[in-house]
Amino acid sequence: MSKIEVNAIEPQCGTTLTVGASGDTITFPTGTTIVNNGTQTGFGRTGTVDWDTTPKTSTVTAANGVGYFVDTTSGGITVNLPAGAAGSIVAVSDYASTAASNNITVEPNGSDKINAVNDGYTISTAGLAVTLVYVDATRGWKSVTGSDADATGVVPAYVAATVSGACNTLTTSGDYKIAIFKGPGTFCVSAAGNAAGSNSITTTTVAGGAGGGARQGGGGGAGGITIGQLVPVSVTGFPISIGGGGAGSPGPGSASSAGSNSTSISFTSLGGGVAGSQGPAPTGQPGGSGGGAGGGGVGPAGPNPGGNATQPGQPQPGQSVFNAGSAGGSGAANPGPDYGGGGGGGATSVGLPSCAPAPTNADGGAGKDVTPYFNLSPLLPNSGVYAGGGGGGIGSPTPGRGGSGGTGGGGQGGHAGTSGGAATVNTGGGGGGGTNVPGPGGAGGSGIVIIEYKFQN
Repeated sequence: MSKIEVNAIEPQCGTTLTVGASGDTITFPTGTTIVNNGTQTGFGRTGTVDWDTTPKTSTVTAANGVGYFVDTTSGGITVNLPAGAAGSIVAVSDYASTAASNNITVEPNGSDKINAVNDGYTISTAGLAVTLVYVDATRGWKSVTGSDADATGVVPAYVAATVSGACNTLTTSGDYKIAIFKGPGTFCVSAAGNAAGSNSITTTTVAGGAGGGARQGGGGGAGGITIGQLVPVSVTGFPISIGGGGAGSPGPGSASSAGSNSTSISFTSLGGGVAGSQGPAPTGQPGGSGGGAGGGGVGPAGPNPGGNATQPGQPQPGQSVFNAGSAGGSGAANPGPDYGGGGGGGATSVGLPSCAPAPTNADGGAGKDVTPYFNLSPLLPNSGVYAGGGGGGIGSPTPGRGGSGGTGGGGQGGHAGTSGGAATVNTGGGGGGGTNVPGPGGAGGSGIVIIEYKFQN
């Protein structure tokens, strides 16, 4: 075997140096270090990169031959690969081991592929490191690290579902669908989607509102309301129940009825609280929102108290959840003339009290505007405002008016011989309190469930 010892080899002319002939095998002994300070063809890759040891906390534009430590502590980060050429190599490592909650998305350049798919690869395993080598146009970038998670482009998938129930609808607009349940039914998921597309829904669940009290009766408490965002779904049928509105009190001494609970997906919203009536039961009762108290008549001295809100918090991991409910207002002091009942609590504000000798026109508490949570907000019934408290009723000799129903379907309080107004159906509003003659309270409004999801891009 001949041996040549030199420190450098250069071409005699031109700039191309050819080592060996076609079909030859060139062997580099064990322990040899090959330093690549430029570009070469025919040698392939060594499977290694030069690591950039400054952790990246924002979008990365990757370069060939470089490895990146990506820190997703504060949120997901995208790594954009360079244009693929045979032998190109890039590595990505989950620096803070937070990729399970804040993913790293590796995006191919243009029409390039990652494992034969022209789409991004999501690193969602904590602490994972992946080295990618570009092979050819057929397979594109391939993982050479032997990791448990192969670097495979993920084709975006989306939620697909149908609804059942005679009163319920499923409407399409743009890239979204919205299901509106006004009665019982099933939200049947046939495809759950994935993180590359969309695998979650937004839902609003409103319980039924309570009926109003009688004869200077309090306004009925609105149904509790729960709004869930980023709620993951699975392939199954989700039963939906719609809470009914409670009946108004027919006269003094008779209680109104509470609203009923509504349920959807993983949420339960509580029915509105019973309103107080003039007579033996003037106190407002707790519920999703509390009922307003009755005024005057037989009862303890001093203002009659309204009911408290009991809609519980329902935190879900990875979800944004809003729960709402408020207390009912107090009724006018006893003894005294026939002053008014308190307003029923609404989703976002308490019912106003009725204060002798000059009633404050005990308005029901305001409901919740859910339109900011929905892409298809123009399709929402009642302009997207739900769970307003019922207005309190006042007696005929008392100047003023009955309390106004809270925005979101609350019923008007009675005055000068009028009954309490009924709440708007499918809003979860509370019924209005009745006046002294004839005195009945208004019925509470039934609840509603709304589900929106993205079905395409």
